[in-house]
Amino acid sequence: MEQRFIAKNALNADASFTSRWQAPSNIALVKYWGKAVSQLPKNTSLSFTLSDAVTQTQVEFMPLESQSKSVSFTIVFEGVEKPSFRPKLETFFANILPYQPFLAHYRLTISSLNTFPHSSGIASSASSMAALAACLVDLEAQLSPLSEEEKNNKISFLARLGSGSACRSTQGPMMAWGTHTAIANASDLWAVPVSDIHPVFTDYCDSILLIDKGQKQVSSTLGHKLMHQHPYAEQRFAQANAHLAKLLPILQQGDLDAFISIVEKEALHLHAMMMTSDPYFILMQPNTLMVINKIWALRKETNIPVCFTLDAGANVHVIYPSKFAAQVKQFIEAELLQYCENQQCLHDKVGTGIKKY
Repeated sequence: MEQRFIAKNALNADASFTSRWQAPSNIALVKYWGKAVSQLPKNTSLSFTLSDAVTQTQVEFMPLESQSKSVSFTIVFEGVEKPSFRPKLETFFANILPYQPFLAHYRLTISSLNTFPHSSGIASSASSMAALAACLVDLEAQLSPLSEEEKNNKISFLARLGSGSACRSTQGPMMAWGTHTAIANASDLWAVPVSDIHPVFTDYCDSILLIDKGQKQVSSTLGHKLMHQHPYAEQRFAQANAHLAKLLPILQQGDLDAFISIVEKEALHLHAMMMTSDPYFILMQPNTLMVINKIWALRKETNIPVCFTLDAGANVHVIYPSKFAAQVKQFIEAELLQYCENQQCLHDKVGTGIKKY
């Protein structure tokens, strides 16, 4: 138990309360793959916070006549009650109830929607858990005053207990999660903003090519577990931390070539871990490789600093400075949409994190 995050002085209100927050997804540049107990990362990760791909969540808190032993809730997603979402949320609430014991005095009605297609290769668990955590801390702040720093840290802390990468969706434009000697205030328990970055990185673009919207053959949860006995796990964790140390001065200097080199290596190393686990698996599809080769060809022919990254799936995030947006979008339209399922592509950009709505 992290004593600092227990809401010791939160009084139970007699009145109902409604909170509405939206949180964005994020895309990791230095990847998180492998975790210890309690959603703690085996290496430090770093991500761009997105802007338009958000989950909007409303939570209505209704006081109960008597205290419950667990958190009582209903979940509605895009207007439809979702019993299939209950198991993950029940686990989440069981994990956070020691930190927010006042929740046992309320019935929660959670209503949520995404501004992007569900199962589209965007990290909806990150945005949904960050938005829900923001609503929960909003109520806590009504019951017991919290400073802005305390609120930000607790939202990230709680979000992490629902989905590890969710802790990186709370602020922007870049967030780091995991202790690292190169980041003085970094923590395994919550994510922190990365400051002192070159202006070119504060309005970067991310065009997400939906190569395959089907359910992954291996979930991220199982993929993380397979790192426990992975023959290259320790080398991978050390490599990710070394990449982050190299990337920090690159982000300050605005060195796009060096940025591209590390980001693309990180994406490929992530998938190399999948292909060398036991059991082994491949989440990239043939069209993923076609798109990557097209991006490499464009960069070689035009010197446009466009690159790719991948999450744990087949879809490709095409990332580039905003000054090249028109050229890259034209290239995507002409050359890459043919490799996307139903020619679907979502254009996004770097954002600033959670917001009330």
